[in-house]
Amino acid sequence: MAATANKPFPRCAARRWTVQASRVGACSVFTALALSAPAQAVNWRFTPSIGSTVTFSDNVNQSANNEETGGSLSLTPGFTLQSLGSRRVRANVGYNMSAVTRFGGNSDNDLFHNLGASLKSEVVEDFFFVDANASVSQQLISLFGSPADASVNDSNRATVGTFSISPYIQKRLGTFANLQARYTGGGAIFSDNAASNSNINAFSAGLTSGTQFNDLSWGLNYSIREANNRDVSDSTFESAVVTLGYALSRKFRVFGTLGEDRNDFISANETDGSSYSLGFGWSPSRRTSIEMSAGERFFGKTFSFTGRHQTRRAQWSASYSEDVSDISNQFISESDKTYWVCVVSDGGAVPPATENTEVRAYRTDFFPVAPFPSCLPQPATPSELLGLGVSFESLLSAGGFLASTVNGVYIIKSLSAGVTWNIRRLDLGLTLRDSKRLYQLLGDAQDEIQSVTASASYRLSPKTRVNSSLSLTRNSADALLNSGVERDDDIATLSLGLSHRFADKLNGALTFRHTQRDSNAANADYDENSLSASVNMRF
Repeated sequence: MAATANKPFPRCAARRWTVQASRVGACSVFTALALSAPAQAVNWRFTPSIGSTVTFSDNVNQSANNEETGGSLSLTPGFTLQSLGSRRVRANVGYNMSAVTRFGGNSDNDLFHNLGASLKSEVVEDFFFVDANASVSQQLISLFGSPADASVNDSNRATVGTFSISPYIQKRLGTFANLQARYTGGGAIFSDNAASNSNINAFSAGLTSGTQFNDLSWGLNYSIREANNRDVSDSTFESAVVTLGYALSRKFRVFGTLGEDRNDFISANETDGSSYSLGFGWSPSRRTSIEMSAGERFFGKTFSFTGRHQTRRAQWSASYSEDVSDISNQFISESDKTYWVCVVSDGGAVPPATENTEVRAYRTDFFPVAPFPSCLPQPATPSELLGLGVSFESLLSAGGFLASTVNGVYIIKSLSAGVTWNIRRLDLGLTLRDSKRLYQLLGDAQDEIQSVTASASYRLSPKTRVNSSLSLTRNSADALLNSGVERDDDIATLSLGLSHRFADKLNGALTFRHTQRDSNAANADYDENSLSASVNMRF
């Protein structure tokens, strides 16, 4: 089935599982690091930290019929480990453990582990490279359960661990072509039987045109990915694509692709077929670029788009894509995404990992360029953001890991668009997201997440900032995915907060949040008001 019910899972077993997931994930990164260690001497920065959050809620169960006042208190020690002084090795590990005690509606204790680790290394100069990523976090089980953070209400959260290690070679064949061949081994594991654990083996190879081709560009690409799943059937995705492009001018180019998909997974629809696409790219200036294509694959008509526009005060961006995937691949892809780092201080932008900074994160598919003039000029992985003091909750709110855990192969169609303005002390943002999954086993039965979020942040002083956001989200699913009943939930969330830096390494925040859900399902509506106070210290 595509949707997975929340099944009982002993807490002691869950804790053993999360520890194991953390070890497996970290091991994949450190194994890759050991392979690349001879490349260049690496120094390390170790930064321990501790944080605490207390939350009060007037409806801690997010329920229409069981409204209870309650809350939680969490203590979160952690650390970050960052590589320094090496051009050819960049490694980051961020880990924290949250001890949670709840009071009121659900008076129990919990222990959660969060991990973000990444490695990019050049083992043999200009030839052999190794990448690795690992993550452990708490993800949604169902679109229609409680949306609360696991520390407040864990009834709709499952611990998910992902890991991957990817050695590859890159070789320049003179000025004629560039060659790349990559192997990726990885997997995903889920607590609470939220989805089927899987191991992934993938290989890709590509030959692209070299510098001797000026206006003409070409490419030959092949990829195969096999997913071995524990409780559902295995799946294989294989494709071969030829790309050809031509620059009609310095600002305008056209391109096309022709390929073949050969897949093996259980589906009510076609799984194989030819593919093609035609498109163009237009870059009238360094501040503006658009790329668009349309075509067809085995699952139907396809369309893709990316665009950005930059002014002195604003950044505009949009992207749309369609592809075939499953939940393991989707989570692994999410853990490997990069974010733009925005560091705000009284004197403007400052380098990463320094003190007296405020850090924000945005996904690059929302912002292909830095969202504000004060942003650092390079992207960062989730683990690197953890090293800068960004919480996992901030990463989630920035757009990461939006989907609920499910089984089955699906076609995923993702749209994101955003605009940000910087007006002296005031930062404004508006984002739009739409993610639709069409399940192949169930004849394109679909679920969908649509959201729009407006945010504003005002710097009262070099140490104090007021933050606010308003988001409207619609979660929907066809009857085949929801026990025979079509469901639509509308969720409105208003957040008002104040953050303050008490000292160089001591920060605090106070946040009020109002959440309201309107649903076409009986007894699913609710209102909740919550107040959270947090403090974080690095050493």
